[in-house]
Amino acid sequence: MARLFFCFRWVIAFALLAPSAGVLHAAGIQITDDRGVSVTLAQSPQRIVSVLPSLTETVCELGQCHRLVGVDRYSNFPASVRALPQVGGGIDPNIEAIVALKPDVVLMATSSRGVQRLESLGVKVLAMEPRSSADAQRVMGKLGELLEVPDAQRIWRAIDAGVSAAAQSLPPGVRGLRAYYEVSAGGYAAGTQSFIGEMMARLGLQNIVVPAMGPFPRVNPEYVVRNNPDLIMVGARNVHGLAQRPGWRSMQAVRDQRICVFTTEESDVLIRPGPRMAEAARIMARCIASKGVR
Repeated sequence: MARLFFCFRWVIAFALLAPSAGVLHAAGIQITDDRGVSVTLAQSPQRIVSVLPSLTETVCELGQCHRLVGVDRYSNFPASVRALPQVGGGIDPNIEAIVALKPDVVLMATSSRGVQRLESLGVKVLAMEPRSSADAQRVMGKLGELLEVPDAQRIWRAIDAGVSAAAQSLPPGVRGLRAYYEVSAGGYAAGTQSFIGEMMARLGLQNIVVPAMGPFPRVNPEYVVRNNPDLIMVGARNVHGLAQRPGWRSMQAVRDQRICVFTTEESDVLIRPGPRMAEAARIMARCIASKGVR
């Protein structure tokens, strides 16, 4: 009788616990993206399409490159992703090509076109767009949860330590240099609230773009002339004709040849808020050290 009673109690306990376990299993993995949309998957995705280079690089840094089945045309690091099918870009994603890859989830920027179209076709979309260092850390954590990688924050701490090391490598004499970083054609600059602007501050630079202008504002060339930076940083793609802009020859940075021109490969590292941010800090620090001596 005692044995029967024990078994009966076990059955009742299991019956009480089973619904809870079933709910947890049914919920699967649930991630809230940067739109505030909750995306639920039955299990960690095995087929991923990434349409933003920084997200592609983060997936690979988490050791999950093998889950990528397609990327955007600008994703080029690590080298292995160059062999994957390309599905357009954030502005012009190829919806048909993405759907044909049968992804479990698509990683896109919040500003990417095609998010609603993909969702209407039943494709899961996780929209994330890091603009600051805190955003990049948060995205690393969310992708760690999505991919069930438990040490995502350890990876981020190593990245942050690398940025600090780059800052400590600079001589004291370069601190306080007033700088302008042109991110892309058309005069789009790195503001103080952007991950690039934050890195500039950590390396001791004073950004001439004020916080009120936003993270990546379009800056009038006359604004740059009026603020007369000590140092200009620009990518090789955008440097053509820079000295011929009205009034720019009179600026301190142009007169003293304090213009850092980053190669295409270096620019790719610098403008992507992801796992190569420590390398970006080292690239920028080398520029400051070579051009910023008073």
